Amino acid sequence: MPKVLVTGGAGYVGSHTAHVLLRKGTEVVVVDDLSRGYRHNVDAARLHVRPLADTDFLVSLMQREQFDAVLHFAAYALVGESTEKPELYFRNNVAGTVSLLDAMSRVGLRRLVFSSTCAVYGEPLVVPISEDLPKAPLSPYGESKAIVETMLSWMDRGRGMRSVSLRYFNACGADPEAGLGEEHDPETHLIPLLLRATMTGQPITIFGDDYPTPDGTCVRDYIHVLDLAEAHIAALDWLMADKPSGFFNVGTGSGYSVREVLAAVEKIVGKPVPFRIGPRRAGDSPVLVANPAKIQETLGWKARYTRIEDIVSMAWEFERKHGKRRTAI
Repeated sequence: MPKVLVTGGAGYVGSHTAHVLLRKGTEVVVVDDLSRGYRHNVDAARLHVRPLADTDFLVSLMQREQFDAVLHFAAYALVGESTEKPELYFRNNVAGTVSLLDAMSRVGLRRLVFSSTCAVYGEPLVVPISEDLPKAPLSPYGESKAIVETMLSWMDRGRGMRSVSLRYFNACGADPEAGLGEEHDPETHLIPLLLRATMTGQPITIFGDDYPTPDGTCVRDYIHVLDLAEAHIAALDWLMADKPSGFFNVGTGSGYSVREVLAAVEKIVGKPVPFRIGPRRAGDSPVLVANPAKIQETLGWKARYTRIEDIVSMAWEFERKHGKRRTAI
């Protein structure tokens, strides 16, 4: 089994992926500065609390541990915040990755799986979205991920570093048995916000109900975090087999509207979700749905959790079991 370094492994997607890797017998070491992740998501024995900017530390760790590959999740991921503080996103997401790639180059580590995003596409001209569409990000967050993808292409050509970039759609869901779920601060994802609205009674704002969709609300491709974890493992297996670099959409290929997700929450929780209709948010596309054919055909990966009710049910179980610990974080 390979030995991997997981950057950002105390965060949402990183911690789920690290947990699945460990279940499969992979040796995992995590580096996370805990600025957006949580110590309780990682076994203390495998966690190093350091920033990616500490290149010398990364080199020392890589020399000592002799990793086979890196899974790179460490990034800030709030679109609105990135617009307000673009320098923060370029410093963390881009410069942090430069430090990581520098360290990898120094020790001869040549395999990397990168946590990218569908935000690199911006406002897509065609839906469902396939990988041959041009990159045209609309936020510093999306731009930072697009820059890293470009960097990786040059690292492949210039250094022989092979990589797989996974362009997520709407990550969601939880692994309640592992005690892992969404704990973003601030929380911006729809499903946990809807669930918490049922618990607090505070209305959630739905941004726009006049989009050109069947019910007027935005439609998104919701991809379960455990499916994302499996996609990273498929990408890791691909690189371990000495296959070439690539980039892939990670989604289900179908979408749910905001109102459909709200209805699923009401069904699972058994009570209404308080909400109000607000104005559209700038930059919100009516429909964002992946064409996942490339990853299915190339890496042999396919989403297992495609029913929104199943996704909501697991997220609700996490909220009921572990939601109270947010007050102690």
